[in-house]
Amino acid sequence: MTTTEESQTALDKELEEILKLTWGQQIRQEIFKRWTQGFCFSDDEPTALVQFEGGPCAVLAPMQAYIVKHIVNSKSPDDNWKQAEVDEQNRLLCKAACDILCKATTGCSILKFVHIVDKGVCLEYSKFHSMLKVEQVDKDSIETFFYNHVSFMRDTFGVLLFLYTVMHSKGLVKLKEEIGDLEVSLIDREFGYGSQSLINMMITGQAVSNVFNNDQVVAGLKLQGIEKQSEVGFMTLLEHLRYCQVGTYLKNPCTPIWVLGSDTHLTVLFSFDQNLVSKETQADIARRTFKLFDQDGNNFISTQSLKPLLEKLDLVSDDEYVNLMTTKLDSEGLGIILMPSFMDEFFSEPETRTPDVFVLFHYNGQPRSNPNSKVTYIEGNAVIQESDVICIVEDNNLQSCLQTKWPYIEIQWKEGVTPSIN
Repeated sequence: MTTTEESQTALDKELEEILKLTWGQQIRQEIFKRWTQGFCFSDDEPTALVQFEGGPCAVLAPMQAYIVKHIVNSKSPDDNWKQAEVDEQNRLLCKAACDILCKATTGCSILKFVHIVDKGVCLEYSKFHSMLKVEQVDKDSIETFFYNHVSFMRDTFGVLLFLYTVMHSKGLVKLKEEIGDLEVSLIDREFGYGSQSLINMMITGQAVSNVFNNDQVVAGLKLQGIEKQSEVGFMTLLEHLRYCQVGTYLKNPCTPIWVLGSDTHLTVLFSFDQNLVSKETQADIARRTFKLFDQDGNNFISTQSLKPLLEKLDLVSDDEYVNLMTTKLDSEGLGIILMPSFMDEFFSEPETRTPDVFVLFHYNGQPRSNPNSKVTYIEGNAVIQESDVICIVEDNNLQSCLQTKWPYIEIQWKEGVTPSIN
């Protein structure tokens, strides 16, 4: 066997393991068929992707979010931003794909593009996977490579080929380390939905199963969370239902774009108003660093941790100064320093305010969940009410989801139609 053949065999073997992580030991043909679609744009909204069956929203919604990111960052709401010819669609799709792939492969220089030998293969699971091939691509040229091979993304198997490309490029070792519970497949065996690990990988590059900030230790067990502020955010109805708590890295992303989760589906919310989010400040970095020394989440650190904390934040840390600050911050001699006291001393800053009025757009890729079964963006005018009473509307899942970030938000949607997150 030649060196090239040996290399291809190793790639193919790793791909087999990746397929097991994705589907588990067995896959129902019906579930596989739901995922066999390409990245197709709506005839009624040329920059919006269409989802034909339940399941692949775990890939389609994050891809849509990153498509919107490039629109929001390059155009204003007064521009004709909704229009796109085929070349522009391909450009947006390739840029979004590169965003997702590059985030998932930080530190890698060679990526592994998974494609299919015969695009006319029948829609049968084992037949399809027997036709997969892996091509190694230099990361510096990945956008050009995607553009030259965009037909693979837009054809029947585009969503799955892109998913396998992200996972294979990320690497089996890193995937297993981040996923943690390898008994749970990334695609649900019964219903075909994407797991939180899959969703997180597509949004942030991390295939972890939690949505809180940083790692947490619970009952002696280390749980992996989101490690930094994400470009695209995430909110979920499950937080309203108290099943989880989304951290600020996802709730306050770098751009005003959020993937929204119901209990069965993913949609996208976005705005052109950059004041809805804020880049991570020095105070945010300080809070994050403080928590590295407070892994039990008690909101305080021992006085012995003050010096290494100051060093990590590039603050004055000579012994005389540390002793002075220890006495000041632990005036009662309890041996601990509270986070509020530390922040007030070193990182006091004015509180930023969310705009009281702003325009939002909502996307749902499933035709049946849109008015007249046409996939289009639905526009709404949002108002943050001055109130201490949260308005609970049990039959409005979208508002309940958004209230996990903006408790006093009310939205008037155009045409009087409240978008569905299901």
